[in-house]
Amino acid sequence: MNYELFVSLRYLRAKRKQTFISVISFISISGITLGVAALIVVMAVMTGFHDGVRQQILGNIPHVMVQKYGENLTGQDAVVAKAMAVSPHVLSATPFINKEAMLLSRRSVAAVNVKGIVRQNKVFRQSFLTEDGADVKDLLYNQEATFPGILIGLDTATTLGVAVGESINVIPPMFTITPFGMIPKMKPFKIVGIFEHRGGFIDSYFAYIDLDQAQKFFDLGDGVSGVEVEVDGFDQAAPVAASLRQEYPFPYSIRSWEDMFGSFLSALKLEKLGLFIVLGIIVLVAAFNIATTLIMVVMEKHRDIAILRSMGATSRSIMQIFVFEGLIIGTLGTLLGTGLGLLLAKNADSLIKWLEKFLNVTIFDQGVYGMDHFPSVVNSSDVVVVVVVAMSITLLATIYPAWRAAKMDPAEALRYE
Repeated sequence: MNYELFVSLRYLRAKRKQTFISVISFISISGITLGVAALIVVMAVMTGFHDGVRQQILGNIPHVMVQKYGENLTGQDAVVAKAMAVSPHVLSATPFINKEAMLLSRRSVAAVNVKGIVRQNKVFRQSFLTEDGADVKDLLYNQEATFPGILIGLDTATTLGVAVGESINVIPPMFTITPFGMIPKMKPFKIVGIFEHRGGFIDSYFAYIDLDQAQKFFDLGDGVSGVEVEVDGFDQAAPVAASLRQEYPFPYSIRSWEDMFGSFLSALKLEKLGLFIVLGIIVLVAAFNIATTLIMVVMEKHRDIAILRSMGATSRSIMQIFVFEGLIIGTLGTLLGTGLGLLLAKNADSLIKWLEKFLNVTIFDQGVYGMDHFPSVVNSSDVVVVVVVAMSITLLATIYPAWRAAKMDPAEALRYE
């Protein structure tokens, strides 16, 4: 241990007459601790809400879509194989058909996007209301049924006033020319399942049918509307889309969820940045306390500084002593704040539930937010940013007091001693 660090540690342990300085040091450490912990917790909660709201908005929207400009996509098997091989983050790639249509039941109508899907589609990961609890896939892909099956959302079923097992007519924007004029094409489908979207308002405008039935119904032959690509994380959608664009240039259209709906979430990113700046002021205030502590130590230790300079200590060594002292305070506060912040962020849901039970109040209403738990996701990058910012502010706060101590004239300091 060099003597600069040794002297810094000695100055942190104040004597009886210098207890006030120790109190200020403790307040500085506490301020850094609370500021860092608050930043980590808020960043984790904002990240959790961002992911939760993103899931609510997107719902069953694909992460990446491969389509063709102005025409249907053919040779989809090759596209699926290429998409699966383009990145290890790709979980699945499935063809789909998407056409606007009207659903007619009795005297009620509802506008939907009729989507033809295969068995591997992620739509089937959610729960469905079916007759006698039967498997929704078996019902939808039953080739022996009298009418082909269709899946609709709860909002659509409410609008039409229908239930599982009833039949509805699907009317696409297609017409048949007859001697009596143009007659809209119409086909009856049986409702084999109803899904209740979990806050994903986009999902309520979709109705799902078998891909083979969709090809026949919309007269597409072997063509499809495109291929849906699912990745293991929302953040991987853009890189995968970029890789697919290199493989499929114009006239192919490769769009990630950010290209389609990214503007919905821009406000959340701005809010997260704003909260980071506001709560960063807490760390800045604590840094002022560190500067105040060091200034008082320099005033108290002016004789010690003069003696050290007289014994041969350089200005650089004197400056290092007080820089080390400030960094020790900042490091202790940052480490304690990081530990406290991670502890609170990791157990945010349990803590909220305990507070709700203890105070007998509702802090987080799951029905309002459409989430089954209080969201809190700790990103290592956010923690690193918080630690770096806290340590940088701490370092800046030590520069002026340490510089003043280094510039002190030993003769002037000892003149009246």
